[in-house]
Amino acid sequence: MIDLACLIEDDPIHVFLTEKFLGASGKVKELIRYANGEEAYFALREKFEKKTPLPELILLDLNMPIWDGWQFLEEFTKLAIEKKIYIFILTSSIDSQDELKAQKYGMQDYFRIKPITANMVTEIFDMMD
Repeated sequence: MIDLACLIEDDPIHVFLTEKFLGASGKVKELIRYANGEEAYFALREKFEKKTPLPELILLDLNMPIWDGWQFLEEFTKLAIEKKIYIFILTSSIDSQDELKAQKYGMQDYFRIKPITANMVTEIFDMMD
């Protein structure tokens, strides 16, 4: 069971689908949502600084306004967080450069093409076990 998951996504359709599949899984107690990387970074940094629980799972879109997913990752990975947080990139991008960039963060195995599906959610949870 995941106590806290985080969705960083600006597209309302993908937010709806992700909420639906995570809810149907019965494995997530609470989901927090942010519409862009900057909003998510500052909110999660505040949680870290106040020592309040951080999410165990982050589902991250790449193409968003203000800060994209890469900008979020660049800053978030600088925080001295000791807890294991699984970050899965969920993107509509089919640009091979994005997959190569994911390798920079050691995330090539955590890169998925949207739309999210029930099978994808199951696969994500299996990878977290």
